[in-house]
Parts: sequence; structure tokens; C-alpha cells
Amino acid sequence: MFIVESYTVAVSLILVTMICWGSWANTQKLASKEWSFPLFYWDYAIGVMLFSLILGLTAGSSGTEGQGFIANLAQASTDVIISALIGGIIFNIANLLLVAAIDIAGLAVAFPIAIGLALVLGVVDNYIQRPVGDPTFLFLGVALVTIAIILNAISYKRLQENRQDDTSGGIAKGIGISVAAGILMGFFYGFIAKTLPENFAEPTIGLLTPYSSVFIFSLGVLFSNFIFNTFFMYKPVSGGDPVTYGDYFSKGTPKLHLIGLLGGFIWCTGLSLNIIASGSAGPAISYGLGQGATMVAAAWGVFVWKEFAGAPQGTNKLIGAMFLCFIIGLSLIIYARG
Repeated sequence: MFIVESYTVAVSLILVTMICWGSWANTQKLASKEWSFPLFYWDYAIGVMLFSLILGLTAGSSGTEGQGFIANLAQASTDVIISALIGGIIFNIANLLLVAAIDIAGLAVAFPIAIGLALVLGVVDNYIQRPVGDPTFLFLGVALVTIAIILNAISYKRLQENRQDDTSGGIAKGIGISVAAGILMGFFYGFIAKTLPENFAEPTIGLLTPYSSVFIFSLGVLFSNFIFNTFFMYKPVSGGDPVTYGDYFSKGTPKLHLIGLLGGFIWCTGLSLNIIASGSAGPAISYGLGQGATMVAAAWGVFVWKEFAGAPQGTNKLIGAMFLCFIIGLSLIIYARG
């Protein structure tokens, strides 16, 4: 299977993770005018599972190092499989809340708050499990990311106070759902990290390779969707109209389904590369740097979707300070391992 041993290559893959994780939600934005997010999310979850299976049968089954995808799945212990499934379940409810928050508040708000908070909690959780990297630089970087989250929340508050036609449920709802998503999102990665050996080239008996772990994780996402997404379909958190399973089949066009599948492919590409890179970078740095996706998503929201258009004077300075804190914070996270 494909394994990364160089920290430089690992960082390069994690930077691709940032782009993927920060960009997949654009597919939701593209579909949102015709397709409610719970229906979009079904295709997204299917896309995550399909891509993880394809990657496992290709990159995860080639080469001479490590253990092949099918053979590794066959020898995995029950508790390890359960851990990967739990990671998928936790991620799924967190991501559904994130998608709802995007629907309410937009990319430029939901991502920095939810994923920024997830970065802080996830780095701490993963560092406790496997302390790789200089804690001074690592947690100083995390502190700057925390400041960026606060600056974004202040910017969002200023924007909403300046609008007289706010129909999204107000400031508290948009930020509240983002915070709930971030708390849950901060802990899913640790359940995946527990399933992985320290040496991917010589995996410990009973543990999973990155490819197998991501595949089982994706099954947790898809199967839990029947519970969590069904709730969101009939009780929309974002305040839209309820939808049914019949709507998925009767109203969905090939284009809309493909957009959702593409979103799943993009996100799963990011996760797969991140897990592969964690063997060299360590889980805390790999996860923390990958969640720099926050900055990518905020850039999409600010510069492409114009979500802060009409904000009061001075808001642009806050947004600029937010990006600066993110950039410096992420640089320190990279340096913590180098």
C-alpha cells in the first residue's frame, strides 16, 4: 500500500487535506437552491463510502509495504472496528450540524467557528493519545486559531446586527449550532487514531491500515445517516420545509446527485490523505493542520460567495485579523514537528 515516510511529503498531503476539507461544502452551496441539505447529504455520505472503497482497492492494495486492504480488514479485531465505526457516527452528527449551520449562517461563519473549535479540541485529544511535536509551538498555534474563531464570531455578530431582514434564526442560532458541531467534530479523529499502528509498514495484528480505517469509518457515517439524517429530514434544524425519502427519488436530478457524490469524494480525499500523512506527522499535527480548512472555507465565503457583503465599517479589519491569526497559528503547528 502507499505509505508516506517523509515529513515534507506528509505536510504536502495535509495541505491538500486543507483544500479538500475547506472546499467540499461548495457543492452544498451549488445544490442548495434546488435541493435541501438533508437530501444533498445522502449523496454526500454515499460518496464518502464509495471513494474510501475505491481508494482501499487501489492505493490500499498495491505495493509491497504494509498489508493489503482486504487482508487487513479480515484480521481486524472487533474493538478496533467498533472504534472506527464510532468515529464515523460522531463525525456524522457533527457534520450534519455543520451543514445546517452553513445553511443558516454561510461558509464564512460556520466553518471558522465549528472547525476552529474542533481543531482546538482535536489537537489536545490527539496529543494526549500520541504526544508528537513540540507542545510549546503546537499549543501556541492552537491559541492563535482560537483567537481567529473569536474574531470571526464578532464579525458575524456585527453583520447580523446590521441586517434588518434576518430570517435565519438570528445570531444565537447560527453560532450555537456551529459550536455544537465543533465540540463533536473535535473528537471523531481520536477514534480513528486508536485503530492505527505507529508503523504503517508493519501494522500490529488486529489494528487497521489507514485505508481500512477510513472505509470502516465511512460505514459508520452511512449507517448512522439512517438515524440522524432522517431526523434532519423531518425536523429541519435550519428552519426549512420537511422533506421525505420520496423527495430524494422524485425530485433529485442526475446533476444534483452527482454534486452530492462529488462533495463526498472531495471530503474523503482529504481524510484519506490526512490519515496517511499522520504516520509521519503524528495525529495531533496531522489533524490540527488539516483543520486549517477553516481558513480555506472562510476565504470561499468571503471572496467568492460574498457572505459579508454589506457588513458595517471595520468588519473587514476583523476578517483580515482572523486570516492572519489562522496563518500564523497553522505555521506554528507545522513548525512544532519540524
